Amino acid sequence: MTNRMKNWPLSIQIWVVFAAITLGISLILSLILPLTLRDFFTNEIYVTIESAQTLLFNQYDLRSIRDLLESQGPEKSRQTLENIRTVNHFIIYEDSPIIFTSAFPLDFLNEVKNQALTQRNNSERYSGKVGAEKIFYVITKGKALNQDAYLVSYMWDSYREDLVQTLFRKLAFAMFLVFIFSWIPAILLARHLSSPLVSLEKRVEKLANNEWEEPVELDRQDEIGKLGESIEQLRKQLIYQQEMQQSFLQHVSHELKTPVMVIRSFSQAIRDGIYPKGDLDCSVKVIDEEAERLEKRIKNLLYITKLDYLNTHDIPYEIFPLDELIRDVIDRLSWSRTDIDWKLELPPRDIKGDVEQWRVVIENLLDNQIRYAKNSISISLKNINDKVLLRFWNNGPSIEAETLDSLFIKFNKGYKGEFGLGLAIVQRIISLHGGKIWAENEEVGVSFYIEIPMD
Repeated sequence: MTNRMKNWPLSIQIWVVFAAITLGISLILSLILPLTLRDFFTNEIYVTIESAQTLLFNQYDLRSIRDLLESQGPEKSRQTLENIRTVNHFIIYEDSPIIFTSAFPLDFLNEVKNQALTQRNNSERYSGKVGAEKIFYVITKGKALNQDAYLVSYMWDSYREDLVQTLFRKLAFAMFLVFIFSWIPAILLARHLSSPLVSLEKRVEKLANNEWEEPVELDRQDEIGKLGESIEQLRKQLIYQQEMQQSFLQHVSHELKTPVMVIRSFSQAIRDGIYPKGDLDCSVKVIDEEAERLEKRIKNLLYITKLDYLNTHDIPYEIFPLDELIRDVIDRLSWSRTDIDWKLELPPRDIKGDVEQWRVVIENLLDNQIRYAKNSISISLKNINDKVLLRFWNNGPSIEAETLDSLFIKFNKGYKGEFGLGLAIVQRIISLHGGKIWAENEEVGVSFYIEIPMD
């Protein structure tokens, strides 16, 4: 049944659950109420009997009650002494006949007499059966004719059952009405909850079909409203990603087209015996430089795709000295700018991560520093609380304010109009390691900060 319900519309599911809960409560009440009502009315019967006895004793003493019963006879005394709730009475003597006994068989009367003679309290409650019918009675001790006498006051179970059945029928009818009419608000509630979800379903379907123009607006603050806000954020992000991707593809096509065009034109010229740069070596050098540039662009594209894969898979990390990795990368890249003054503050620092990924981070950042520095680069490592702070600084030009916030975003044109994937790769790797990176314009130059967790 549960599996089948999953395929039903949400409004039907809500209505079925609501109806099932209401029906279940009604069934439970139908079982509990008769028992509860019987207990309640049983106690009420005894209270009624005792009230009738109290009323009787207030008007007559026990001897007068005896004389009244004997003088009027069974039927008339029954009418005289009957309470408005059909409480009847008879008297038992220890060594005398029972007065007003025509309604009961002898075995029951003997049982009542034994109970009266053996009871410890002045007044006690009893119940029994006369034939197939149940009876409730109270025996109260007194004095009459210089001997112990007992007033027995009783009511039949039919009175209690009539009360129970009457009240239960009324309650059952009321529960039936509640059960029936509760379906109306259940249906309204189901529609109220499901209608915005149906609307969101249509909006998401449009998003899946690249129809992103219509905004998602739900005028509500509950969980469904928050879901609508999340879908609206997704819509805006998809629009942004599409715009950035189109810009990125245009930029990439230009970046890849240029070196390919140079390589092809120089190669064809050399085949025709023409050397665009004066001689064969210089012309081939240009081809090699453009091929290296093309290789770097393709490498970055492939690597950022690889990071998307690594983001969904667990990669084993190892502990390695970050300071030694930085020095090693500097030794390999510093030859391209022999005019730079390097200032290093790299005390021994071990971190946990993927060494090759961190090598890519250091290489991309150093390549950026070397490209824009005038003549000075500073690199420092510090411990701040439970984190390592790595700082790269160069004395090059400041970064434009509109570029600073989007410097590490993929598919975004980078610093000074460059390709931009290098810093996006850096940001992705650092995020995979639980760290963060940001850039700041200093009074002189630009700093890149990397915060790395020690764990």
